[in-house]
This record gives sequence, structure tokens and C-alpha cells, in this order.
Amino acid sequence: MKNILVVDDSATMRRMVMASLRTLTEVAFHEAANGLEAIERLALAPIDLMTLDLNMPDMHGLEVVKFVRRHPMYERIPVIVLTTRSDEDSRGTALTGGASLYLTKPFDPAVLASRVREFMNLP
Repeated sequence: MKNILVVDDSATMRRMVMASLRTLTEVAFHEAANGLEAIERLALAPIDLMTLDLNMPDMHGLEVVKFVRRHPMYERIPVIVLTTRSDEDSRGTALTGGASLYLTKPFDPAVLASRVREFMNLP
């Protein structure tokens, strides 16, 4: 079983991301409503991939990416940023900071599912 952590301060957006990925088999979903909760969830269960909003309370998504990339236990986890920020500065900063992929909201569910399959080596 593969584990996906969906991090967004909007419960609706978390549900949309999970609904987009429901076709993936052998996947369990975990949720976090902010960056601090995401870091806490990483310690509770092995996570194979994370989707992450940038603009959240308590801890900005980019800080979560930096934490993940600095920590040896988590540094290889693919991090897909899903954000409303479509400017090139935000994209460049996130990718340079360690994000594996940068998608803007509204996102194409088929593209998200396809990229998750690639990152997780799923059929």
C-alpha cells in the first residue's frame, strides 16, 4: 500500500485532490490542513508522495518543502505543489526549493493522476 499525504488548508480542495486520485489502486490517503500538521503526519506514517498547497496558515508550503528536502528520512518523497500562484517567480522558487512538480489551481485531474502514477511507479 502506497501513502499519499494531501496538504491544503481547504478541506474542499483536499477532497478534490483525493477524488482525482481515487482511480489509483493500492493507495491510502492522509490529510493535513497546514504545514505543521503535514510535518507531524510525516512522522506518523510512511509517506510515498505529498501534494502541497503553498499559501497556508502556520507554515508556508515552501517551508514544508525545505524541511522535507533537508531531512534524510523524507528527502526522496516527491512533492507536488498545487497552488493558485501562477507567477513564474513562485514556480521557480518552489522548484528550486525542491518541489518535484508545480501545478496551478484549478488543476486538470487527469494530469495530476498521471504524474502521481509516474512518481509512484503505479500502473
